[in-house]
Amino acid sequence: MKNYLVFSMAALMMGVPCFAQSKKAAKFTGAVGEVRIITLDPGHFHASLVQKVSYPQVSKDVHVYAPKGFDVDEHLKRIEGFNKRAESPTSWNEIVYTGPDFMEKMLSEKKGNVVVLAGNNRKKTEYIKRSLEAGLNVLSDKPMAINSQNFKLLKECFGIAKQKGVLLYDIMTERNEITTILQRELSMIPAVYGSQLKGTPEDPAIVKESVHHLFKFVDNKPLTRPDWYFDVTQQGEGIVDVTTHLVDLVQWEAFPGQVIDYAKDIRMLDANRWTTAISLDQYKQVSGEENYPEFLKKDVQNDTLKVYCNGDILYKIKGVCAKVSVTWNYTFPKGGGDTHFSVMKGSKADLIIRQGKEQNYQPELFVETVKGLNNMEYEKVLKASMTKVIAKYPGVALEKRSDGVWHVIIPAKYRIGHEAHFGQVTEHFLDYLKKGALPSWEVPNMLAKYYVTTSALDMAKAKVK
Repeated sequence: MKNYLVFSMAALMMGVPCFAQSKKAAKFTGAVGEVRIITLDPGHFHASLVQKVSYPQVSKDVHVYAPKGFDVDEHLKRIEGFNKRAESPTSWNEIVYTGPDFMEKMLSEKKGNVVVLAGNNRKKTEYIKRSLEAGLNVLSDKPMAINSQNFKLLKECFGIAKQKGVLLYDIMTERNEITTILQRELSMIPAVYGSQLKGTPEDPAIVKESVHHLFKFVDNKPLTRPDWYFDVTQQGEGIVDVTTHLVDLVQWEAFPGQVIDYAKDIRMLDANRWTTAISLDQYKQVSGEENYPEFLKKDVQNDTLKVYCNGDILYKIKGVCAKVSVTWNYTFPKGGGDTHFSVMKGSKADLIIRQGKEQNYQPELFVETVKGLNNMEYEKVLKASMTKVIAKYPGVALEKRSDGVWHVIIPAKYRIGHEAHFGQVTEHFLDYLKKGALPSWEVPNMLAKYYVTTSALDMAKAKVK
């Protein structure tokens, strides 16, 4: 075995009063180094991003179990980069085992108490199950389920976690993005937002759209994606992947602190899926491979790879019509990157996040009053209400544009970027781990989230005869 410095993210915790922790579970106190991370079969760069910073509670020794090959090699390179960077370097020590029996080796040795998962999604739900059965906590990248069969297994996993007294949770970084945070804050102020509109299928009351790119930069370096990433049977289709974040945000923003019962509160209305075309040259650039592997040839037409990485979902949640959609392009326009659009429609105002060219591809939040509202009176109420928000987020301000729309001005200190959100999520996880439980709504809402995405895939596929 070879030692590497690794950045390990550690905290995993989950448990919810309705999924209470049993007396069998090890108690976490917040002591230095008590959280010991196991990184299992890392295949996605998110496995390294959770290790971009250090945490006092997390041991510097991180055990990695994986098959030999590209995925683990790339993971270790990223960790080494964190350790060797000039500013705030980490000091992780990765203790690596590679071999075909990596899973059995991990389970027999049990060198840690938290398993971090970010990789091939076809294997992920089974990895979760076996780790939980061994009495290990699991912190997983999304998605934890990519089809209905996985969803059924995931439900079993939460039962196992309850029985074993361990925690299972997924990484929802977008809850830490500042425009989303402020959109949520303002939606909870009736004087500003009014009441949540119900909307219609033709005019949903909540809309979230995400545009991503296959070729991009991570930690200022071109991202190389593994060949299996382009196979939807392994990565999952777009409708069950990035949409996980969007569905989560609908729940987290519109129904803060509320339990979502997918059997009662969710009604699926429509879903669609479509492909992105990738030329062989583009595939070479982003994967580093010279040719399509055999398992991708089923998706190749006239030497062009067609990947079902796009989709949209229309559904009702507690009577509110919501629509989420994800689009994957090959690469971003000059000066651009991944983008997010979001609108929440209240009886007094719409809260809108835009991230297009006009915003220099930086997410910005706007407050747009509904027609017929007394704008002079609303301005007084809005400014008064903002004092509560500013108290929590000093430096945030309002600017009224010439068209009457309010722009929420956000200081640069809050714009830390997607990669840094993993560290923020980890801090929350460490706190939950010490408490031994999550808020009561987290587990049922995770189930609701994956019910929506996997049901949408079934609905979209049923349209293709």
